[in-house]
Amino acid sequence: MKVAKIQRGGRVASAIIRGDRVHVVGRWYEEAALAAPFDAPRLSLSQLGEIADSAGETLPLDQVGLLMPSEPLSKLVCLGLNYKNHVDETHNDLPPNPALFTKVADSLVPHGEAVLRPKVSEQFDYEGEICVVIGKGGRHISRETALDHVFGYTIMLDGSVRDYQKHSVSAGKNFWRSGALGPWIVTADEIPDPSVMKLETRLNGETVQSTTADLMLYDIPTAIAYVSQWTPLAPGDVIATGTPGGVGARRKPPLWMKAGDVIEVDVSQIGVLSNPVGSEH
Repeated sequence: MKVAKIQRGGRVASAIIRGDRVHVVGRWYEEAALAAPFDAPRLSLSQLGEIADSAGETLPLDQVGLLMPSEPLSKLVCLGLNYKNHVDETHNDLPPNPALFTKVADSLVPHGEAVLRPKVSEQFDYEGEICVVIGKGGRHISRETALDHVFGYTIMLDGSVRDYQKHSVSAGKNFWRSGALGPWIVTADEIPDPSVMKLETRLNGETVQSTTADLMLYDIPTAIAYVSQWTPLAPGDVIATGTPGGVGARRKPPLWMKAGDVIEVDVSQIGVLSNPVGSEH
């Protein structure tokens, strides 16, 4: 099933998407999009199914806005250098452990909204990624049981400002509104084997990245187990699993995103995260 965070008339709610309609989960919130709770990952699949089958509030999909499917206080942990072809193109050594960084909420926008090339740089690069959304919290999770903790999967565009990234990964990966998350979460029961997912990133319709999840250096169960060693995972937390080769910085000449472009990240079994590119004024 597809689970989303939606907005309508200045109010925010969790929802289940079925065809061209959304089924509202729980109550509407008056808070701003980034501040509003996202209840769905705390519920079981059976609870969500009962809501979708009930005679509760439903709306046409085209009458709501899709927001980032995340909680205000959720962690967003990202793996770097998790595909060998990306390690090779960046001339790095294979990481002996997962290489991690974090992203802040306002560095991301929802599906359909413009990602912004920052005022201070032209080196605005794309990285398409598969993301895991945690449903069952835990600490020191074993690799063998890690998939039991997964609520579902979504997509991220990790917009990267390369000249700043050279001296500060935190800065280069967290420029305001430089990336995107969404458009929704597909629950784990529909993707029992995440290693078969295929990822493709397209810039203005041209494929610039293509991979399958089985080519990750550290697979999804390993990533969950490793992250849970240093921080407790909670429902709604997101782990981005890294990007494959093909980034713009390693092309000759470099290929940077600019205003007027459209960037899409397409993941099989999930959907397409699509965003126009704008410029910060």
